[in-house]
Amino acid sequence: MKVLDAKFVQDYMRMADDGFQMGWHERNGGNLTYRIKAEEIESVKDNLTETDNWVEIGTEVPGLAGEFFLTTGSGRFFRNVVIDPETSIGIIEVSADGTKYRTLWGLKDSKPTSELPSHLMNHEVKKRVTNGKHRVIYHAHTTNVIALTFVLPLNDEVFTRELWEMATECPVVFPDGIGVVDWMVPGGRDIAVATSKLMEKYDAAIWAHHGMFCSGEDFDLTFGLMHTIEKSAEILVKVMSMTNAKRQTIEPDQFRDLAKDFKVTLPEKFLYEKKDKTFGFADFN
Repeated sequence: MKVLDAKFVQDYMRMADDGFQMGWHERNGGNLTYRIKAEEIESVKDNLTETDNWVEIGTEVPGLAGEFFLTTGSGRFFRNVVIDPETSIGIIEVSADGTKYRTLWGLKDSKPTSELPSHLMNHEVKKRVTNGKHRVIYHAHTTNVIALTFVLPLNDEVFTRELWEMATECPVVFPDGIGVVDWMVPGGRDIAVATSKLMEKYDAAIWAHHGMFCSGEDFDLTFGLMHTIEKSAEILVKVMSMTNAKRQTIEPDQFRDLAKDFKVTLPEKFLYEKKDKTFGFADFN
């Protein structure tokens, strides 16, 4: 089977285009990686080109040794993924010691995303903590989430609670909460380490003044997680533009009732009693 005819590649391309259409990928912003299943790589193996051109990843991911990934290219634009896929995306293989990669298809005149270390370190974590279920890591420049990082305390509890309060389905979609990384230079090992620590307990992490990282089992669930959080952030931005305090909101006991009915577990650290309704400012400064 030709690579571009494979369903996993078509699904990947659709998700990339969906993200662009949402306005989350200006210029070459954002990146997307998918850990390919064994049967999927087998279906396209006749169209892959093996070389001895192994390149240092910039970190060590022994838990991903021998794995194959579909990835966006460094400097490439999401808007071009469906127009020129062989230039915009590619398939890579991780070496047996987890320190290098080689390109097997695509990425013409390019290389994998500059944030490959962050992606692979997070893939390694999510593969371990989900028993291999999670396969997608998605980074997008979600406008309203970024805006909130300038006004809310950069705190897991505040961001989770405020976003949960904006839409009833939020604690059901991301019941474990959301993590926050202080501003760091993107693309390096430090931000990769900080994010992977959060991914031990969350499926989503916010990069202050930059965007968001999400992990999921498949393309629909991962895109849906990103979309839900960003929509909740949009509602919060609108509420904050109208008032400096909420008149009413979803209260801790109501969240507990919701969790019981929907059979999810909500960590109590996010259900703290607020001093007032001023968007977490009085509780975490």
